[in-house]
Amino acid sequence: MKKETPEIVVTEDGSKTLYLPELKEHYHSSYGALQESRHIFIESGFKATASNACSLTVLEMGFGTGLNALLTFIEARKMGLKKVHYLGVEAFPVEKEYWLQLEYPTLFEDKDAGDIFLKMHESPWDLPYFISEKFVLNKILGDFTSMSFKEASFDLVYFDAFAPDLQPELWSAEVFSVIYKALRPGGILMTYSAKGSVKRALQSAGFVIEGLPGPPGKREITRATRPSAT
Repeated sequence: MKKETPEIVVTEDGSKTLYLPELKEHYHSSYGALQESRHIFIESGFKATASNACSLTVLEMGFGTGLNALLTFIEARKMGLKKVHYLGVEAFPVEKEYWLQLEYPTLFEDKDAGDIFLKMHESPWDLPYFISEKFVLNKILGDFTSMSFKEASFDLVYFDAFAPDLQPELWSAEVFSVIYKALRPGGILMTYSAKGSVKRALQSAGFVIEGLPGPPGKREITRATRPSAT
């Protein structure tokens, strides 16, 4: 997929997202960028994983606009987690002129949200960077299909690639098998897609699938769990 020039779009909950005209694809739901990310990745994924943990290691497929990372930082601080290691893989980084216009920090009451968001985007690629004492961000520049990860090294995966029709190579059983091995037993993968082919690919990789209610504009989302060791 080649790099496109995005447009800024205001979604129905008042938050903004990016739209790629040539692909006819939004980075987030047009029904609400903030509520979609919060519902799928924080409420259904992060909270479920972090409820019995003092630290967490998160892998995001597609760092994109940085909204999921910012939401995770804010929620982790709210929950009092001692440490979060956050690894985001991105093939086509969003340029500064666009992520600045999204104005995500204004959506939060946290007074330092702007500083945190700026640090996340301006942190170096391919190096761990302390956003705070308790949150380490490592942005990896590259193609997810060529990545390899240490076995059983993640607690949670945000799988937020573009739609399966646009990037079918990312929604394959082969990619999900790599993620399955990288997850710790009991770890989960969250995605907005509830497509049948995606569920079958996840199951083929060994995941146990749950269909959960989606955010506005989406009937169902998918939570996939690597079974705990017996």
